[in-house]
Amino acid sequence: MAREFSRSQRVADYLQRELALLIQQEVDDPRVGMVSLTGVDVSRDLAHAKVWFTRLGSDSAEEAREAAVALNGAAGYLRTLLSREASMRSVPRLRFVFDGSVGRGRHMEELIREAGKRDRALDAGREGADDPSDGEG
Repeated sequence: MAREFSRSQRVADYLQRELALLIQQEVDDPRVGMVSLTGVDVSRDLAHAKVWFTRLGSDSAEEAREAAVALNGAAGYLRTLLSREASMRSVPRLRFVFDGSVGRGRHMEELIREAGKRDRALDAGREGADDPSDGEG
């Protein structure tokens, strides 16, 4: 069982590296834009691969949907290119899915940064109120 996991993980890593290059060099659809592959999940039987991607410089849901449609439209072509170069018996069917976790992470980071600023402002206000050198005494 561990061997199956190891094999599927090696295939996933290979697909991620190769697809990143192929998308950059071979896909000319403007809807795709600058994409980054964030991960690949390969089924145990190596027949299907879910390819997670994010678009650089854009968090728009509409643009992400368009990029997913374009990438899924090119999936057969990409699979053909992979089959020419891969030493695998068969190349998994590709399905591209937008990875929204990067955008959510950026949003969470901004919320944490904003909370930190507010805490510092509150602390500075408290320190000024507790200052014994304010002329009393």
